[in-house]
Amino acid sequence: MNQILSTKLKNKKDNRKFFKLQFSFSLLFAIVSVAFLVYTIMSYKKEETKASRLIGNYNIYRLYANYGQEENVSSEEDNNGIFGLIEIPKLQINYPVFSYLNEELLKTSPCKFYGSTPKENGNICIAGHNYNNNMFFSNLYLLENDDEIFLYDYSNNKYIYKVYRKYEVVENDLSPITDYDSSKKELTLVTCNNLNQNRLIIKALQVDS
Repeated sequence: MNQILSTKLKNKKDNRKFFKLQFSFSLLFAIVSVAFLVYTIMSYKKEETKASRLIGNYNIYRLYANYGQEENVSSEEDNNGIFGLIEIPKLQINYPVFSYLNEELLKTSPCKFYGSTPKENGNICIAGHNYNNNMFFSNLYLLENDDEIFLYDYSNNKYIYKVYRKYEVVENDLSPITDYDSSKKELTLVTCNNLNQNRLIIKALQVDS
């Protein structure tokens, strides 16, 4: 009798161990499955974000490419491909600026698409994509009037600009390019507002160094 009871108790313990082991494996499988699902969803979202950024790049390129660039690129810039550097201390921005705009360059760094040199009166226009907080021009919206923007030309001469206006236009509005005082030295920065697909515009005037 005792032997039968002992056998039954042993079988119960074995069954409990088996069920515990089975439960542990099931739980582990569920955790791994959920983790894989989350990873897959995040990967898709990452790819979607990347795709939307590329679309934004393409839209800027399509809108501004070749807008007066041929007559506004100096031979020095044209030979070297670099206009200079842009620095915005408030935003910790410091990027090279290409002397012209195309789809591939726009993915790499801000591009000048209109204007001549900081030494001359006119409107220098620079486009940079909004990579959210992975930068380029993602934080331009934080700029306020009188904030400083520095441009360095190919010879490393420094030109100081102060912001005087910040506004948005619809994506096909080209007015910020031609809206300037030809007797002054102006800088226009253009980027995407990823929330509403408008273009954020920063206008700044050159001041004495």
